[in-house]
Amino acid sequence: MMKKYALINNITGWVIFAIAAIVYLLTMEPTASFWDPGEFIATAMKQQIGHPPGAPFFMIMGRFFTLLAGHNLSKVAVCMNSMSALASAFTILFLFWSITHLARKILIKEEKDLSVGNMIAIMAAGIVGALAYTFSDSFWFSAVEAEVYATSSLFTALVFWLMLKWEEAADKPHANRWLILIAFLMGLSIGVHLLNLLAIPALVFIYYFKKYKVTRWGIVKALGVSVLILGAILYVIIPGIPWLASVFELIFVNGFGLPFNSGLIFYVVLLSALTIWLVWLTYRKKMVGLNTIITGVAVILLGYFSYGMIVIRSAANPPLNENNPSNVFSLLSYLNRDQYGDRPLFKGQYYNAPLVESKQGKAIYTPIGRKYVKTSYKPVYVYDERFTTIFPRMYSDDPRHIEAYKHWAGIKGKPVRITGNDGKTKTEYVPTFGENLKFFWRYQLGWMYFRYFMWNFAGRQNDIQGNDGSVVGEGNKLYGNWISGIKFLDEARLGPQDNLPSTLAKNRGRNTYYLLPLLLGLVGLVYHYRRNPKDTVVVFWLFFMTGIAIVLYLNQKPLEPRERDYSYAGSFYAFAIWIGLGVLALYEQLRKFLPSVAGASVSLALCTLAVPVIMAEENWDDHDRSGRYTARDFAINYLQSCDSNAVVFTNGDNDIFPLWYVQEVEGIRTDVRVVNLSYLGADWYIDQMKRKVYDSDPLPIQFTSDQFRQGRRDIIYIVERTQDKLPLKEALYDWLGSDDPRTKSIPGYQGRFDYLPAKNYTLAVDTNAVRNSGILTKRELPSMVSSVDIKIDKNYITKSDMLVLDMLATSNWKRPLYFAVTVSRDNWLGLDPYLRLEGLAYRILPVRGS
Repeated sequence: MMKKYALINNITGWVIFAIAAIVYLLTMEPTASFWDPGEFIATAMKQQIGHPPGAPFFMIMGRFFTLLAGHNLSKVAVCMNSMSALASAFTILFLFWSITHLARKILIKEEKDLSVGNMIAIMAAGIVGALAYTFSDSFWFSAVEAEVYATSSLFTALVFWLMLKWEEAADKPHANRWLILIAFLMGLSIGVHLLNLLAIPALVFIYYFKKYKVTRWGIVKALGVSVLILGAILYVIIPGIPWLASVFELIFVNGFGLPFNSGLIFYVVLLSALTIWLVWLTYRKKMVGLNTIITGVAVILLGYFSYGMIVIRSAANPPLNENNPSNVFSLLSYLNRDQYGDRPLFKGQYYNAPLVESKQGKAIYTPIGRKYVKTSYKPVYVYDERFTTIFPRMYSDDPRHIEAYKHWAGIKGKPVRITGNDGKTKTEYVPTFGENLKFFWRYQLGWMYFRYFMWNFAGRQNDIQGNDGSVVGEGNKLYGNWISGIKFLDEARLGPQDNLPSTLAKNRGRNTYYLLPLLLGLVGLVYHYRRNPKDTVVVFWLFFMTGIAIVLYLNQKPLEPRERDYSYAGSFYAFAIWIGLGVLALYEQLRKFLPSVAGASVSLALCTLAVPVIMAEENWDDHDRSGRYTARDFAINYLQSCDSNAVVFTNGDNDIFPLWYVQEVEGIRTDVRVVNLSYLGADWYIDQMKRKVYDSDPLPIQFTSDQFRQGRRDIIYIVERTQDKLPLKEALYDWLGSDDPRTKSIPGYQGRFDYLPAKNYTLAVDTNAVRNSGILTKRELPSMVSSVDIKIDKNYITKSDMLVLDMLATSNWKRPLYFAVTVSRDNWLGLDPYLRLEGLAYRILPVRGS
């Protein structure tokens, strides 16, 4: 009978896989999507370097799928999107098998319990739970585009299922091989996304419940061990391995005078040899436990070493080479995501904390000549202790975020007297710890997690991003909320729903499930706890670590640029297990009144219709992206708006990533140089812009690498020492570009001070060259100016702004310069009167009022 069960379980699982695969392949986007997929497709196809912390193993997998397009470059994206679709379908397969495994442990205590009715009930649980997750909002969204989250979900589902397989075989010889395989997959998953590591506590509890007698103290120990393992990987192995490599590299290059990367190579060889020796030694001495641990660490490192691809490919200087992690020091910064800054977790400042001092943190090394040179330091900020707290949640000093903090937490604060920068005493109101927790509960947990949870299992109001109510009064009642479809519940929270405008009432993202998936999951949770508390604890830790624990770790600021529900897909995966087990609860109630087989069949039919079918019907229209080319078409229109050999300045992921895709993958308008203003303040990016790429000439940048290196001219203050109009070229190159101390100091300030001495500048125009170039129409020629007047109406400009002015001054109107229409006016640098709209880009021209 068990063989028959195993066969049915396998066949049914593969049928569910086929359903999920067909759904995702039919509804996936045929090209690049907005946000990250355009970058991922471009970097995977040519093995280039994407944004930190990178996803090298995902890139390697993606490269394989892009090869399936052959010479048809327009099919590269659909091939890589299909990787996500298939990875998601395999996730559903392992979810089905995990649910049936847990369900079998409840119903089948011994072989005589394996009746036809019980077998149907177990299959029903797997089918309903797996299909509910198949058609869930967040998971379906990631399944149809080239994002890391689908592949990351596959790793999570696979290691969880493998741990259940180990549980079955734990008392058999060589059972530890399952643990080694899980460790290897964990290592590989680091090269996809770190989310998979959050399954570790659930895996540890499976091991604990199988191997040890359960006690309260034992549960505490198991939790401690799981945290220790997770912490060791996140804070020792991932950053520690490259950090130690940097120590060897510094000794070998700066100390011994050997070539770059010699210390890194020696370190990798030494680490590999030491690991192999320890595995051999513990095996020879029959130290089984220690051998398993060391072998597990070894295979984690083996998977983690996929990051070697990042260093190797970066050293080849590909066109896309974010952060240029070509040496161990830049790799360490890349892995630590230094460009995104730090977020306090355990102790930190409130948003209005006065800065006491700025200290030098860790040194930043740059390869110059034949050595690594300290070029700057990462600053460490010290704040007034009266404005700090444990568990800080409101820390951003962005005025928009402060407004949002006050909205969510209703901040009144407690008064504290401080001395301002002007030497005068004033009163500031420090948020209380209760207000801090209120923001955490209402915004970070309520808005940024439970709202997404309810999207998936209750219903979604629309697909318009919620403004979280902090900007437009009660605007959060109109956009992005969860709804149920049960009128009195929805109206109690969101007001009347009868007379909504058609844009909201008929929004494709308006999906209602009448709370059925939620209720079935809650029933399954209670039922699971009553029938098998140990396994409930296991699933709970998977649910908690991939949901609420992420909320705690991310410590998100208000006004996120996009919805973040995809981050919590693992938590929704765990809840889908309880949805499946809810079928068993219904089955056990029905079989009190019906014959076993009939009861099982009825429960299967009812739950299937009530949950997965409703979710599929409601979600299909807004998740079907099969005919969507919007991101690609926008990118092409940006490029086609530009003249030959142009430079177009953009800002934001939804501009730059689709543009990278159409140029790098489909080879469209490679003569146009796309410049991301968000990156233009980074020295590695400026260096790349000064190289020829495809048909695009190097950018006309006159500043040298030494002048724009990190830590130099990052911020340029505007100190209006004269109201006259100064020649722009002299101000840039003779004043700002100079290292003469007289241009770097002002009275009352100690140390180097980069500044421009005026707000008004003028750039002479070579009218004959402009006339002969043909860039102006006959109608515009009489309006051509002899000089462009620029007023910088700011207190400071950034290095990015400095480089834009540099290119304007250097190009002499020979290189067309454009701002994409999505670039904000703040980035125009007072050039508003000289912009002409051409398609989707504003061209800078020497005609006032064009």
